[in-house]
Amino acid sequence: MKFNKKVEEILNKQVNAEFWSAFMYLSMASWFESKGLKGFANWMRVQYQEESAHALKIHDYIITRGGEAKLAQLDAVPLEWKSIMHVFEETYKHECKVTDLIHGCYNVAADERDHASTNMLQWFIDEQVEEEQNVIAIIDQLKLIGDNGQAIYMLDKELATRVFVDPTQAAN
Repeated sequence: MKFNKKVEEILNKQVNAEFWSAFMYLSMASWFESKGLKGFANWMRVQYQEESAHALKIHDYIITRGGEAKLAQLDAVPLEWKSIMHVFEETYKHECKVTDLIHGCYNVAADERDHASTNMLQWFIDEQVEEEQNVIAIIDQLKLIGDNGQAIYMLDKELATRVFVDPTQAAN
């Protein structure tokens, strides 16, 4: 059976959105590095790796289904933020946007009765719940911390311990 063109098109858009997300998180990591916050930078670098893995999972799925993965030029990502809190507020808004995009992909696949694609996209729906929850947890900690330098230092040390584990591999 030939891969549904509407599904292929929206999944290609999602691949590019995931790569844009990866670059945004790498930009955030760079910003944190410039502030001497290596733990926060590490957390964002892991986000970069996760988003890259997400993009490749969809990219490879398109190819597996007989479609053509098409990469588009990415828009520039932000380079500056006002504060640590601002970075994580923007991260949360972005993850909510990604959730909406994934839901849009799922809806197109469901409308086209592409059950294999809805099944694949269910993994992303579940992943987005976790992504949003992780960011909210850090925002909550930052609200408690305020401008307390010692507490920021401790959170930076905690975030430095995060390591990348490719979440897409468990799903294969």
